[in-house]
Amino acid sequence: MKKLIALLCVVAMAIGITACDTSDSKKDESKTYKVGICQLVQHEALDAATKGFKDYLTDKLGDRVEINEQNASGDAANCSTICNQFVSENVDLIMANATPAVSAAVSATKEIPILGTSVTSYGVALGIDGWKGGAVGGNVSGTSDLAPLDEQAAMVKEIFPDAKNVGIIYCSSEPNSKYQADVITDHFKELGIEVKTYTFSDSNDVASVTKTACVDSDVIYIPTDNTAASCAKAINNIALKAKVPIIAGEEGICAGCGVATLSISYYDLGQKTGEMAYNILEKGEDISKMEVQSAPKFTKKYNEEICKTLGVEIPEGYEKIEAK
Repeated sequence: MKKLIALLCVVAMAIGITACDTSDSKKDESKTYKVGICQLVQHEALDAATKGFKDYLTDKLGDRVEINEQNASGDAANCSTICNQFVSENVDLIMANATPAVSAAVSATKEIPILGTSVTSYGVALGIDGWKGGAVGGNVSGTSDLAPLDEQAAMVKEIFPDAKNVGIIYCSSEPNSKYQADVITDHFKELGIEVKTYTFSDSNDVASVTKTACVDSDVIYIPTDNTAASCAKAINNIALKAKVPIIAGEEGICAGCGVATLSISYYDLGQKTGEMAYNILEKGEDISKMEVQSAPKFTKKYNEEICKTLGVEIPEGYEKIEAK
């Protein structure tokens, strides 16, 4: 009799637990989320990252996620306005696309989870000296678009073995661009290549700076730079006329003005960021312990049209950038 009573108690407890689990599950399935996206500027790479992020979340959450996507039109001040708006709306998570957007989000809130994407170095973006990767702590994490800079430098030597001078052009107001320029300069010097940097403060200076860089450069290198990406056609018009080839830090810039790049898929990067967002929203993961994630793979690519125009021969192992 005692054994029967004990067995009935166990069964009753199991039923109770199951009932609780079912109730919690139903509660989770009815929960909705508000997510704000602040994208610095419209161009191919950032657009792809945003699309990957949205596709992942909507695929996983359907109509349980409301996404408010805002574009700052290349103005850091607009990033601040957008992120403060998200805070006032009490969104559940902010996705900040590009370094200035991350900086604005961090200034706007210390409580709402912030996931960055298309960010080269979170140490630079957040002012963390000596950051070597991993978690950054607080309410921030995300994904990095940094490709191996030593391998990008090696591409110049591989495609242009006789090049002696490389000009690096980038926007002086983008700290991640400066970081890339500083790091890759050392790699170029190790290969016996002289380096000179040319900076523009905004899109108004791009044409004049590019002209100057073309005069003394055998090859131009452009890092992942948002201003350069949005002005790629203007850069191409000048560099192509001067017959100076460009190695780009990412595929979007290369498609507009470069001959080759070692690049990532920004869509995949956005998907990874979306996965991190899902884990925070649905699984309750602690963002302060989430390590910054990198792109899953890097691919050598070339721009067939510009290569033909300049008579550049690309070695084996490069994929053609498909026209869009």
